[in-house]
Amino acid sequence: MSEMNRFISDQLQWLIPGLAILLLFILIVVLVQGSKLRSVRCKYDAMMSGTGIEDLESLLIDLKNQNEMLVEVQQAQKVGLEALQLKVQGLQGHVALKRYNAFGERGNDLSFSMAILDERGNGMVLTSLHSRDNSYIYAKSLQKGESQYPLSPEEKEVTTLALQRT
Repeated sequence: MSEMNRFISDQLQWLIPGLAILLLFILIVVLVQGSKLRSVRCKYDAMMSGTGIEDLESLLIDLKNQNEMLVEVQQAQKVGLEALQLKVQGLQGHVALKRYNAFGERGNDLSFSMAILDERGNGMVLTSLHSRDNSYIYAKSLQKGESQYPLSPEEKEVTTLALQRT
């Protein structure tokens, strides 16, 4: 036992300064951490001032709720936009016109055929045959570029022209 006491007393001269250095190092670390914590607290207070929200948790919950609401609105807008695109495809927007002389040398270029079609080839062909004595107008409906009535070569030509236009 006396040997152990002697050993401790011999090492005591190194133990006390070592513990003092260790305590000084710990004190410096605590001071640095305290200053960083104050800096973060100041930034947090600056961020939260004027928002009317008391803590960061409620702010994050509010932002999450707003985000979910925006996602729902975006989905509704996407559905509406797709419906509009389908509706626009159904509009009669492709038009082609051809004037011609329907009766050879007995008339002039007052006859015409006009095709009015949508993106799918649905629509109509309107044909006016003009002669010196009479004028006749015919309308033929089209489904996917085809008619249940026979089409003249001019009507087929304007149908093809209308489908080629973008």
